[in-house]
Order: sequence, then C-alpha cells, then structure tokens
Amino acid sequence: MKAIIKVRSRNYKTNLTKPLDISMPLRGDNTNVNVWYVDPPVITAHTEDGFIGAVREGASINFNDICFNPHAHGTHTECAGHITEEFMSVNQKLQQFFFLAEVITIAPEKLGDDFVISKKQLQYALGNKKREAVVIRTLPNLSDKMSRQYSHTNPPYLLEEGAEFLKEREVEHLLIDLPSLDREKDEGALVAHRAFWNFKGKIRENATITELIYVNNTIADGTYLLNLQVAPFENDASPSRPVLYKVEE
Repeated sequence: MKAIIKVRSRNYKTNLTKPLDISMPLRGDNTNVNVWYVDPPVITAHTEDGFIGAVREGASINFNDICFNPHAHGTHTECAGHITEEFMSVNQKLQQFFFLAEVITIAPEKLGDDFVISKKQLQYALGNKKREAVVIRTLPNLSDKMSRQYSHTNPPYLLEEGAEFLKEREVEHLLIDLPSLDREKDEGALVAHRAFWNFKGKIRENATITELIYVNNTIADGTYLLNLQVAPFENDASPSRPVLYKVEE
C-alpha cells in the first residue's frame, strides 16, 4: 500500500507494505539479549489456586506472567526521565511517531582500552544532512547482537562530543544498536546521555534515545521514514518497536 506521509510540512511517499523492523524480540530465557547484570526475562504461565495458565496443562487459555527490565532486555526507548529526579514518562513525552531518519553505519574506533564513536565519525557519516532521527548501526554487525550477553564486556559507546554534535544538529531521536550511549562502567557520569538531552541548559524533554536496536545488513544506509512506537508504559523507558520505511522518489 503506497502512502503519502507528512513530516514537518513536507510530504514523503513510501510503501507501508514493506516495513523494516529494527527491534529485537523479547524471549523468556537466557538466549535473550542481556545487559546490566540482571537475570534473563521470564515468561511463564500464571499459577493460582491450582490454575495453570497453559493450554498444554489443561487450561482453556494461555495466560502468561512476564517479568523483564526495559533497559536490560531488548529494544527500548527512553526519555530524559531516565536520569532526572523528577518523574518523567516516555509515554507522555513521545507524542508524534513518524520522523525523517538517516541510517548510518560506523565502525567504533580504538581509544585506550575502549571502542568509541566520535564526533568526527558522525560528521563524516551525516555530512550536511539534517534529520529528526539518526539510526546508528555499528560494525561488526553480526546477528549475535540479538542474544549477546553484554554485562562486564565494556561495549563500544558514544563520546560526549558526539552526543553534543547530534544535539547541536537538532537530532531529536537517536537510535543505536548498543546497550547504552555511555561507557558501561562510568561511575554514573552518563555524559553522552546528559549532552544529548542538554542537561547543561534547558532539558530536551521531547528528545528520546532508543538502545539495543538491530539493523539488518540488508538495510542500506540512507534516508527513511521512521515509525517509532512505544508500549504505553508510564515509565522513563518502555519496550519499543522502531520500524523503517524506505522513502520513494
């Protein structure tokens, strides 16, 4: 189905029958991606007073309880409430869902014992393009990102200068296939988060960060329409399903 979608007073043509899902599924076992030293998510039949919520156990329905952490167990979108004392809900702050996005691929560079994404790399990848959303795919881009156990592995991260650059370019929605914008063990500094949300000035309350996406290698770098939807949790972060649509001429 061809559609014309209006983003910031400009019309874009796309085909809604060809979505490119860049989210990770959530599984209730230890094959699920995992970060921040927590146990795997759990999806299990609800039990109560002899009732077991599984058809295979004789029930008429499947009725599962699910326990997970949105920051640790898959694709999630977060607002500035992730690091503010005041409660802030991503469900309230994200009120529009289609954005013009640029997909870029970056090989993090060595800095001391770390691998990082620098301002220079972002400048080169984006050029003069101004986009509401930027989707960063890092190299190497292997399918094991879907089940990787990241705790205590010091994954690559975004330098503060890079987050500052994206803020200055007025990028409102940043999506990345890493567990965090920041270094795994940084004593709570979270400098890239703070720079992107502009904690030194007026906080960009409507800006979002989406982490733990997976951009398949079949998706080329370039310009897309991004449909960014979150589960309506009243929380600083929520599981999300970002979907790309190729912009047609």
